[in-house]
Amino acid sequence: MSAPGSPYASGPPFGHGDRVPGTANSLRRGSDRIECWFRRVLMVVLVLGLPAAAVGAGLTAYQASMRTVRAQAAERHPVTARLTSAVRHDDDWTKRPAQIRWTDAHGIAHTGAALVKPGTPRGAAVRVWVTKDGTVTTAPTSTLNATASGWLMGGMAAFGVAAASSAAWTGVRLILDRRRYAQWDAEWDLVEPRWSARFRR
Repeated sequence: MSAPGSPYASGPPFGHGDRVPGTANSLRRGSDRIECWFRRVLMVVLVLGLPAAAVGAGLTAYQASMRTVRAQAAERHPVTARLTSAVRHDDDWTKRPAQIRWTDAHGIAHTGAALVKPGTPRGAAVRVWVTKDGTVTTAPTSTLNATASGWLMGGMAAFGVAAASSAAWTGVRLILDRRRYAQWDAEWDLVEPRWSARFRR
């Protein structure tokens, strides 16, 4: 039984397939319509926004990484150097710095330090990367690193959109459910005295 003025006080129940003029469902509340439309908006965001965000972020990260790859490839080149002293051998196989010496294309000798394996003898050849001014540095970033960076950022962007959509859906559902519970409580406050009065007769 529904109280007078309740959205559920609507006379005899409708049969299967019956519709109220101008509405799809006589029992559908405003919060139900809001939830339905919000669900549709989130579906559009997921179907269109998620791929767009993933591709956009991935391409941006890839292009930025490729600029770094080209810049490092232009300013770094490999050389063959020689150890000027032996590296002591022990049980620790971690690479350690050792002094090296090499001669550039102009015949100028350079010295520096590079990480080599323990037990490497003096005079052994080691391959190192150096800058144009003769500073020992690391190998330039490869295109594989740029590709991996693009995929990583694209995946993170897709996850971010999905997580944000899920959080928004959870928040809206929580707000709407609280509103429904409040409406139910208000309607029960109207109906409950009528039910209680029957048992007091």
